[in-house]
Amino acid sequence: MTAIKELFGKDKAIIAMAHFPPLPGQPLHDATAGVAGCIDAVRRDLEHLVPSGVDAVMFCNEGDRPYRTTVGPETTAFMGAAVAELSRDLPIPFGVDVLWDPIAALAVANATGAKFVREVFTGTYAGDFGLWNTDPAATLSFRRQIGAENVKMFYNITAEFAAPLAPREIGLTARSVVFSSLADAVCVSGVTTGTGVDLGQLRDAKDAVGEVPVIANTGVRPETVEQMLSVADGCIVGTAFKRDGVTWNEVDPVRVRRLVEAAAENGAWTPRNA
Repeated sequence: MTAIKELFGKDKAIIAMAHFPPLPGQPLHDATAGVAGCIDAVRRDLEHLVPSGVDAVMFCNEGDRPYRTTVGPETTAFMGAAVAELSRDLPIPFGVDVLWDPIAALAVANATGAKFVREVFTGTYAGDFGLWNTDPAATLSFRRQIGAENVKMFYNITAEFAAPLAPREIGLTARSVVFSSLADAVCVSGVTTGTGVDLGQLRDAKDAVGEVPVIANTGVRPETVEQMLSVADGCIVGTAFKRDGVTWNEVDPVRVRRLVEAAAENGAWTPRNA
C-alpha cells in the first residue's frame, strides 16, 4: 500500500497548506498581534480549507523569511503548541513542515499526532541560505529514537531557492532517495514557492520510482491541476488558494472552490466529502 493510499484511503490526494505568519523571534513577526495573532490567522484559513474537500492540511512556518536550515527552540516550541491547538478537533489528517529543519519537523509531528512531514531530507545545495547540507541517516535515526516511525516522510528532491552542488537527472535522484534514503513519497517543486512544477520532471520522477507516490509540490493552479494529477499521485497547494494568488495573503474561499472543482471536474480527483 502506498503512503497516499494508507494516509487518505485513495489513489490521488490534494493537500492544502496552512501557512503561519512570521513567528515570534523572526524578522517579519508582528509583535502587536503576537502569538495569538499567528494562531488566529491559521484558524481562519482552516475554516475555508477543511470543508472544501481537500484530503489534508499541512502546517508550515512559511512566513519565517529568510528561511533557516536549523531553527531555534522558539520555533519548535511555537509550532508544537500551535499545531496541537489547531489540530485538536481537525476532522482530516494533517502534516507538518518546519522550514527547513527535518529534526524539528519530526519532533513537532510526533508531539502533535501529525501523519506526515515534508522536508528537504537529502542532498547538498548552494543558494539563498548559503550552503545547505542534509543528513538523512541522522534524521531517520531520530525518527526511530522518538518512536515516530508512523510519520510518513515526503522528500522534496528539488530544493526551492537553491541548486544542488552535484546535480543529477531527476529520475536518478528520485530513484536514489527511494532506494538509499527510504522516502515514503517524492515531491517535485518549482524553483520557488508558488512556481509551477515542470511536467516533464514530474513524469521522469514518476517513471523512476514506480509505485512510490510522486507529488507536485508547488505552483499547482486550477488551470494545471488536472494535468498534474494525470501524472502525479498528489498535489500540495498553497499560493493558489490565497487572495489574489499571493502567498502571504489569507486563504480565499472562492479560489479554493475553483481549484477543487477543476480537479474534480473530469474525475482526476475525488473530493474527500464527495
